Amino acid sequence: MRGIRQPETVVITGATAGVGRAAALEFARHGADVALLARDSDALHETAQELRAEGVRVLSIKVDVSDADAVEAAAASIEARLGPIDVWVNNAMVTAFAPIDALAHRDFARITDVTYHGYVWGTMAALKRMSPRNHGVIVQVGSALAYRSIPLQSAYCGAKHAIRGFTDALRCELHHRKSRIHVTMVQMPALNTPQFEWAQNEMPHAPKPVAPIFQPEVAARAIYWAATHRRREVWVGSSSIKAIVANEWIPGWLDRYLGRTGIGAQQDDTLPARHRQPSNLWQPVSGLHRVHGRFDAQASSTSPALWLDTHRGVAMLAVAGLAALCARAARRRM
Repeated sequence: MRGIRQPETVVITGATAGVGRAAALEFARHGADVALLARDSDALHETAQELRAEGVRVLSIKVDVSDADAVEAAAASIEARLGPIDVWVNNAMVTAFAPIDALAHRDFARITDVTYHGYVWGTMAALKRMSPRNHGVIVQVGSALAYRSIPLQSAYCGAKHAIRGFTDALRCELHHRKSRIHVTMVQMPALNTPQFEWAQNEMPHAPKPVAPIFQPEVAARAIYWAATHRRREVWVGSSSIKAIVANEWIPGWLDRYLGRTGIGAQQDDTLPARHRQPSNLWQPVSGLHRVHGRFDAQASSTSPALWLDTHRGVAMLAVAGLAALCARAARRRM
């Protein structure tokens, strides 16, 4: 597959925890200068220090991605201080674990503004700078939930579906212009990030990811690969592949199955709900900004499915070789 040149300047939203922080470290380890966009000043400083240890330039900007003007101003500052943006990674998100009728209107709108509109404003800011150069990559950090929704996360699932629809429309426009700007979406599985410790929660118990769970570094490697290869989408983990494919064939059965199992599967019955713990929906929660959440014991740091997806040539050669060996063995038995 035709690759894309190594990025020199990368922008990552939601860059101080979980997938965003892991991705920032991944790009820095490959020598890219990184602009970090997030809401918490202390976490921005801490993340920047970690990246500078890799010998790259880092720019930290405190910004709420739901503010289109602030995102545009951040993009202008990045180009003025770090140079032309090669890769823009839209990753910032907030969510709530709650039945639809337990969500306040303003909270539903807030999740949409950050998790969907934040991607739109980031994409528009990136395009404004990439289009005159006819060069650049925009990575939308998605989810298997962009295809298959689950209960208790209606606003988040709706936002991820919206991102996919928006991105498909954008690709059509770029093809019409014969643009060389590449837009890719990386559909993630359940990940061990701090979101389960600070997301708004209206369930009886603390939230947890639906197994199987992967470490954020798996997601970071997928994001880096997607940013440096011309793949329309990357599906991370066998669980994402199963969910996306199954939803194409048996969506009604999945509705009923997730209705029976999806609510319990997202609750940790060993921990009570944390209703009084501040959520990060409207303000960042200080002190929890790290790459991993509390599920290290259950999370895998590798994904064979991702390796196969990003090494299709090798996999096809292996299959062809195996087929040839089987054919030779069959002829010998004749």
